[in-house]
Amino acid sequence: MRSGPERTLIDDYIARFDRTGRALSLGPLEEAEIETRKVSGSGPEAEALLKSVPDGALIVTLDERGREMTSPEFADRLAAWRDEGRPEICFLIGGADGLDASLRSRADASIRFGKMVWPHMLARVMLSEQLYRAASILAGSPYHRA
Repeated sequence: MRSGPERTLIDDYIARFDRTGRALSLGPLEEAEIETRKVSGSGPEAEALLKSVPDGALIVTLDERGREMTSPEFADRLAAWRDEGRPEICFLIGGADGLDASLRSRADASIRFGKMVWPHMLARVMLSEQLYRAASILAGSPYHRA
């Protein structure tokens, strides 16, 4: 992802998440990108995405068919995964063609940010913000005003 306003927002939310999440045994948050110029279509993209997932990691897809939840529900889900002893959680965002059915079927969970489809860069911004928001909810911070 090249520099620009989206990258700036993502970096800010990741830093906030790491600061807040550390005391909650959440994080650190790391990003990994696959080289999309080397893959064509959702099937090969799914294979490349799965290769980037560490062994034992919980897979969560961001997909328009996923479960819609509130920010407090998302925070509770993150805490439950942590408390279940899941070593890592990988959030996977597909490319322009969406996520391949084979990848969706391998996911442990699938979430969506509303019924609309969002560009990849905005989905990354929204995910990083929601991760920070979840950590702040779990920490009892006033950031989330319900």
